[in-house]
Amino acid sequence: MIIRGYKPVENRTWKGKHRGELLIHAGKTFDEAGAIWILENFPLHKDAVEASEKLRGGIIGSVTMTDCVPRHPSPWFEGPWGFVFKNPSPMGFLPFRGQLMFFNVPDTFLRILKL
Repeated sequence: MIIRGYKPVENRTWKGKHRGELLIHAGKTFDEAGAIWILENFPLHKDAVEASEKLRGGIIGSVTMTDCVPRHPSPWFEGPWGFVFKNPSPMGFLPFRGQLMFFNVPDTFLRILKL
């Protein structure tokens, strides 16, 4: 939802200090409850939910993180912290093992992504 530009804020329990470009990683596990919530609240995004079921366990795009806020007007915000994004940019799927929180991507993968 972030990469498609529908979701401008990502909820987290911790405050993030990063500002600037980030790669977006789709985890291996599909969030079934999250998908149901999206379909109930944003039924026009059904195609995006179905597509997200297929792209699992890899880098799917990039965004610019502009802020980390305790409140946000977006219906996607639940808090307690929200990472605010702009400039979502999808890219070809690159399988890559993720990690918790922010993590570094080796230069060899960045060259593949042409970053």
